[in-house]
Amino acid sequence: MNLFAPVSSIMSKNLYTVSTEDTLSTVKEIFETHSIHHIPVVHVRQLVGMISKTDFEHFMGGMSHFKDDQFVNEHRLNHVKASELMVKRLGKLEPDDRINVAIEVFCKNLFHALPVVEANGELVGMVTTFDILKMLQAEKPEHPEEVYQ
Repeated sequence: MNLFAPVSSIMSKNLYTVSTEDTLSTVKEIFETHSIHHIPVVHVRQLVGMISKTDFEHFMGGMSHFKDDQFVNEHRLNHVKASELMVKRLGKLEPDDRINVAIEVFCKNLFHALPVVEANGELVGMVTTFDILKMLQAEKPEHPEEVYQ
């Protein structure tokens, strides 16, 4: 594995995003339909925030005595906007940042996903801890006969 390769070589490029004005029903649909855990929030291709599946589930289950109340959940899904739930202060990478920089950020913070943005703020991808694990899993030893004895 080349830890000095750019994050653009391992980042996901086909992202599911929401706008600041989308309601949580759209967020819920994306989480239920796709196997992802972070949804970038964009405004005209500019990254403005992120919603994690954990934050979404916590918000939907908040106020425990109401969590089974269908009316409350329907109201939240149809009236709360992505901008109200998103995290705004994000760690970010640029496409040319090295993979080892992403690993360092993951190790020092509680992040599991880092958006990759161009210098102008445009979202171009996402790197997750899972992307790095997939890269490690795909790595083959130079001399497999020495490893698999």
